[in-house]
Amino acid sequence: MSARYPTTITPTQTRIGWVGIGVMGSAMASRLLSAGYSVTVYDRTPSKAAPLQSKGAHLAPSVADLARASDVVFTMLGHPSDVRQIVLENLVPSLNPNSVIIDHTSSHPTLAKQIYDSALERHCHSVDAPVSGGDIGARDGKLAILAGGDEDVVKWLKPLFDEMGRVTYVGGPGKGQHCKIANQITAGANLLGLSEGLVFAEKAGLDKLKFVEAVRGGAAGSMVMELFGDRMINKDFKPGGVAEYMVKDLGMGVDVGEEEGDEVVVLPGAALTKQLFASMVANGGGKLGTQGLISVIEKINGS
Repeated sequence: MSARYPTTITPTQTRIGWVGIGVMGSAMASRLLSAGYSVTVYDRTPSKAAPLQSKGAHLAPSVADLARASDVVFTMLGHPSDVRQIVLENLVPSLNPNSVIIDHTSSHPTLAKQIYDSALERHCHSVDAPVSGGDIGARDGKLAILAGGDEDVVKWLKPLFDEMGRVTYVGGPGKGQHCKIANQITAGANLLGLSEGLVFAEKAGLDKLKFVEAVRGGAAGSMVMELFGDRMINKDFKPGGVAEYMVKDLGMGVDVGEEEGDEVVVLPGAALTKQLFASMVANGGGKLGTQGLISVIEKINGS
């Protein structure tokens, strides 16, 4: 690594590019700005950049311009189709040699491997590093960062990851995305369980706040409860991760093996959770936060 990267990452030397500045991307880029890094941003909706520009970010007119002005480029997009178009087809071909691209999008493992191979052809590196922790984790720098790619590259990038949360190297290219899919399967089941528990508690005449307080220290307690319990109770469905993305992520879990030529893992719980999130989307809640799943359970129960 030292031969490729003669200097360590520092705010005075490392130029950062950031593509995709929605709720999560904006919060994560803000943390790098606060740490003193020079950050250039791009979004298909340039007006989204105004809050970051007020903190010192530069706005690039195109993905190619951003790539040429950066040593490390982060992306946080919506769907694998966005990653294919913006990252694989436009960003990677414009990278400077020895640059690194870090894709934080929850995307497909096969696509992550394609980006890795394409970056290598340009003498660059790629890390697939989806995150977990929602908008609060992004704001507070407490995200779980699930990194796939070359381990020495991930180690070199650690000063940047440390500004946003805790990075764990989980394996070669595509393994970060595999890990995120497994995370979403687990988180989705927790969201469903918490939704049903709250609806049952209310129907039983319990105070929902007291219910959460009573059980949070026991086996039913979870990070999902800490992040979303009060928001579910207060009908606060402001998005961090949105429902339509959970449908995407769970869908990849249900069928990811098939696309890669591997045996599909039978996941009855994930299939059910995906169906319920799909119902939320069909009811007009696709852009709401995942904690809005409780609205589906309430509707089933006539609430």
